Amino acid sequence: MSNKNQGISPEQAAYLKGVRRNKAKILLSQILLLMALLGLWELAATLGWINPFITSQPSGIVRTIVSLYSNGNLFRHVGVTVLETVVGFTLGTVLGTIVAIFLWWSESLAQVLDPYLVVLNSLPKVALGPIIIVWIGSGMPAIIVMALLVSVVVTILGVYAGFSQVDPDRIKLLKTFGATKQQILQKAVLPGSIPTIISALKINVGLSWVGVIVGEFLVSKAGLGYLAVYGGQVFRLNLVMTSVIILGVAAAIMYLAVVLLEKLFIRWQQ
Repeated sequence: MSNKNQGISPEQAAYLKGVRRNKAKILLSQILLLMALLGLWELAATLGWINPFITSQPSGIVRTIVSLYSNGNLFRHVGVTVLETVVGFTLGTVLGTIVAIFLWWSESLAQVLDPYLVVLNSLPKVALGPIIIVWIGSGMPAIIVMALLVSVVVTILGVYAGFSQVDPDRIKLLKTFGATKQQILQKAVLPGSIPTIISALKINVGLSWVGVIVGEFLVSKAGLGYLAVYGGQVFRLNLVMTSVIILGVAAAIMYLAVVLLEKLFIRWQQ
C-alpha cells in the first residue's frame, strides 16, 4: 500500500473514488455538450438553416485561425491583448489593495473618500475613453489605463469591505497584548482577508478583459479587440467569432490560474 493511501479506511477510499468518478463524468458531459453544440452549429450552417455569412460556422473559424497562424498574426494579436490584460489586472489588484490598506489605516480618510469611490464605481468607464486618449495618447498605455480604471475601484471597495469584516475580537485581543496597528494589519487583517483578496482577483480577471477590449475597440492597432472591430467593419464574421472564441479561452485560462493560486494558498495554510 502506498503512503498516500495509508490511514484511509475502505469507506473513505470508496467515497474518494466516487468523487473522482463524478468529476470525470461532469468533465465528460461538458466536453460532449460543447462538441454537440459545435456540431449542431456546423450542421445548421451547412444545411442552410442559418446564414453562415451572418452567424459564421466552426469550420470557417478553424480556417481563420489557420490563416492567422500562417500569416504570423495569431500570436501577435493574442500576445498584445494578453500582455495588456495581465498588466492591467496586476496593477488594478496591487493598487486597489494598497489603497484599501490606507482606507483601513485611516477611518477618517475612508469616510472622506467613500462617496467618491461610490461615484467612480458606478461611472461607466467607457465614457472616460476619449479623455484617456487625449491625456495619454493612443496605443497600449491608454488600453492598460482603461483596464486599470475598470478594476481598481472594485478592488478597493471589495478588499476594504474584507478588512472591515475581520473578527473584531481578534483585533481587540492583539490590542490587549500591546500590538501596534502595523502588527494588527500583518497578523490579523491581511491573513483574515485573503479569501476576499482572492475573490477580488477572480472578479478582476473579467473586468480587466472588459477594460482591455473596450480600449482596443477605441484606439488599438493590434489585439483581439482590434480584430473583432476590423472583422465587423469588413463583414468578416469568421474573424469576429474567432476573436470572441480566443478571448473566451484566454479568459478561462487566466481565471483557472487564479483558482490554482487559491488552491496553492489553501494547501500552504494547511
